[in-house]
Amino acid sequence: METRRTTVRDVRRANRSSLLTDLFHGGLQSRQQLAASTALSQASVSNLIGEMIEEGLVEEAGLVGSDGGRPRVLLRVRPGFRYVVGADVGETRVLVELYDLEMTRLAAVTLEHGEGPEQVANQVLSGLRTVLDEAGVAPRDVLGFGVGVPGVVGSDGVVDSQSTGWDAVPLGEMLRAGTEVPIFVENGAKTHGQAEMWFGAGRGARHVVVVMTGLGVGAAVVMDGRSYYRGANSNAGEWGHTTLVYDGDECRCGARGCLEAYIGSDRITRRLAEATGEAYSKELLPRMLAMPDLPRAAVEVFEQTAGYLGAGLADLINLFSPERIVLGGVTGSAFGTRFLPEIRAAAARHALRRPYAQTSITICELGIDAVAMGAATLPIAQLLAEGGLPDQTEQVLAFTPRQRRPGERARR
Repeated sequence: METRRTTVRDVRRANRSSLLTDLFHGGLQSRQQLAASTALSQASVSNLIGEMIEEGLVEEAGLVGSDGGRPRVLLRVRPGFRYVVGADVGETRVLVELYDLEMTRLAAVTLEHGEGPEQVANQVLSGLRTVLDEAGVAPRDVLGFGVGVPGVVGSDGVVDSQSTGWDAVPLGEMLRAGTEVPIFVENGAKTHGQAEMWFGAGRGARHVVVVMTGLGVGAAVVMDGRSYYRGANSNAGEWGHTTLVYDGDECRCGARGCLEAYIGSDRITRRLAEATGEAYSKELLPRMLAMPDLPRAAVEVFEQTAGYLGAGLADLINLFSPERIVLGGVTGSAFGTRFLPEIRAAAARHALRRPYAQTSITICELGIDAVAMGAATLPIAQLLAEGGLPDQTEQVLAFTPRQRRPGERARR
C-alpha cells in the first residue's frame, strides 16, 4: 500500500484548521489562549493568525485585561468574510435561510413543496436567489449552500427516499446546474444533528443520538463528538424504518411495522381523529398538543405514542449507549416537551438498566430552523477542516477577502 508523505503544506493546513476551529466554536479568544488550547507555539499562532487576518478570515475584536501585563487582543472568525445558505427540504415545505459566519440569520424564505424532484430543485434555487437578493449578497461571496433532504444521500448528492418516491434523484447535479454557489446535499436528520451538536442541546457531549420526528422519522448518531456514523453506504440513521411491531401497520416505505408507522405525525393525527371523533386535519395534532386540558381519549393516544417512542429510544440506547438523546423535529419537540416524563418512563421499561441510567433524554433547543441551520454549517465544516486553504488552485479566489464598495458598511 502506498504511503503518502506529510508535506509542509499539510502541517500548515492542520495547524490553521486547529486554530480556526477553536475560534469558531470557542468564540472570542486571545493568541495566548489559542496557543494553550491548540498546543501550538506562540510563534506559530502569531504567524498563522497574522496570515488569516491579512486574508480577512480572522479579525481583532476588542481587548481583555491580563494579570499585571498589557491587555490581550481578542480574535474571532470575521462574520462577513463569507456567507452560507441552508435549506430544509421537508415533505410539506422548503425553508431557505442565509447566515453570516457568526450564524446570524440575515434572510429567510419559506416555499410550498413541489410536486416532483424538478419542481423541488427549482424551488430550492428560487429560495437561494430570494435570500441573496434580500440581503444584498452576491453569489461569489457565498461559501456554500447546504441542502437537507429526507432519505438516503449518496455520493455527489444522489437522493433515494422510498417514502417520498425519490429513486436515485441526482439532486446535487440538478442544483449545481442552476447556480455558481458550491452545493452540499445531506440527509436532513444529520444536518439537524449537526446544528444541535454545534449550537444546541448536543453541545458538550461526545456520544449523542439526535432524533427527528415529524411526518418522517430519522436519527443522527454522533460517535465521537464530531463525526456521524454513516455505515458502508451512508444509509445509517434510518431509525424510522426499524421494526417496532412484527407485521404491524403498513409504513409509507412499503414495509410493515416500522417505527414511523406509529410515531410519524400523520399516524398520530389519524389515531387522534379516530379516538376523539374530530375531523382529520394537519392542524389537529399541534392544536391538541397546545390544549391545556386534553380530552381523555386524546390523553390515551398520546400515552400510547409515548410508549412507542420510548421503545424506539430504548433500542437506540441498547445499540449505541449514548450519553445523550436529543428529541427534535416539528412533532418530536412539541410532543416531547409535553410528555417527556412518559417518554423517559417507557424508555426505562424497554432499555437495559445500566445503559439507560447513563443516558439523558432531552429536547432540542433550536426549533424548526435546525435542519436549515445545520445544512448551512456544511460549507463551514469544510472551511474549518481546510483551515481556509482550499485544495484546488481555482478555488483560492473564492477565499480571498472581498473588497467593500465605496460607502458600504461592514456587515455584522
